[in-house]
Amino acid sequence: MRRLLYLLPVALFGVLALFFLKGLTMNPRDIPSVLINRPVPEMNLAPLPGRGEDTGLATADLKGRVSLVNIYGSWCIACVQEHPYLVKIKQMGIVPIHGIDWRDDPAEGAKWLKKHGDPYDRVGVDPAPGRTAIDFGVTGAPETFVVDKAGIIRYKHIGPVSQDVWENTLLPIIKELSK
Repeated sequence: MRRLLYLLPVALFGVLALFFLKGLTMNPRDIPSVLINRPVPEMNLAPLPGRGEDTGLATADLKGRVSLVNIYGSWCIACVQEHPYLVKIKQMGIVPIHGIDWRDDPAEGAKWLKKHGDPYDRVGVDPAPGRTAIDFGVTGAPETFVVDKAGIIRYKHIGPVSQDVWENTLLPIIKELSK
């Protein structure tokens, strides 16, 4: 009986060590999304000032062609990091990119795009508290979603889009969905 009492802490430590070791092999950017393989949430977002009346973002705009939806904000430091690469993707002409200006003053969002370049076909304003972003399951900016031709979310990327993310993750998914 005493021997069992001595082995119990060792066994408990062993189980905890296995959980920690498993955690070390996981990618912290891989946060499962309940929206994968589900339709884009219903939305009808107003456009940013100065972009024209018909440049807001609605659910219907995400049907008919594979597209990217990028959540950003003028307040987001990581968005500045990814933005030049979004401009490059736009110049490639492979996929339309739509933006959701999240929890931002619309005038600041418009000024930010004017300063850094505008890679978006459409931009919708999602002011605080950010109801649309909440419906998308956004945990922070930037986040990018791959949406198929039917308006179904097929992939969610958390963090800045880089050349590596584009070439090794997003582009292969886009090519497969475009077939």
